[in-house]
Amino acid sequence: MVPAMKKRDRARWKRWGILVLALGAGIGFLGWQMGGSMDAADGEETMDATQSGTQEAIFGGGCFWCIEAAFQVQPGVTGAVSGYTGGDVENPTYEEVSTGRTGHFEAVLVRFDPEQVTYEELLDIFWQSIDPTDAGGQFYDRGSQYHTAIFYLDEAQRVLAEASKQELEASGRFDEPIATQILPAQPFYVAEAYHQDYFEKYLAQYNAYNTGSGRKQFLEETWANNDDDSSDDSDEE
Repeated sequence: MVPAMKKRDRARWKRWGILVLALGAGIGFLGWQMGGSMDAADGEETMDATQSGTQEAIFGGGCFWCIEAAFQVQPGVTGAVSGYTGGDVENPTYEEVSTGRTGHFEAVLVRFDPEQVTYEELLDIFWQSIDPTDAGGQFYDRGSQYHTAIFYLDEAQRVLAEASKQELEASGRFDEPIATQILPAQPFYVAEAYHQDYFEKYLAQYNAYNTGSGRKQFLEETWANNDDDSSDDSDEE
């Protein structure tokens, strides 16, 4: 049974609006897409790795559905969790974060095996999943909760993140300055269950959002020659 709809703030309706416009007559009724309850977030996620040898990283890249999807498919990533971090409100709900008044970012906590995928490689995935020059949000989503940031958990991550950002700035790939912040990690609060694994549970809606927001086209156009660049670097060596 579809849960009763409550009054939503403007930011939430914008996101669902993209889905309605993009799917239109092709998909039909979307009421079930949100699934689950509208209760408070599941609670604070610990920063400690849960498996021996596993490390963690936290990234804020706008819509956490899209960032979670980018990391989940990466070999060596053992888990990716959507949530909220960076603000002062404890156990925030999606509705609270969507107001832009909690200080929280939509973010993803990534657990990974460093023997299979390095933190530097995760940074590359992150950069190639966002518009790092957008200081007002990401694509269709506007507001401080959609700002981009790398949250470092230790000094080693901070150094690597700063170096990666500097390398991207020096690459000349973007005409505008890099707006992504590099910040110390703060408590991470797991988002509501219906946000987790959204791209797997609601693939059609996710694809419609990813396309309708402009993210997919931007990333394809921005990184279209990335493989060619890598080949050129290898040839030079």
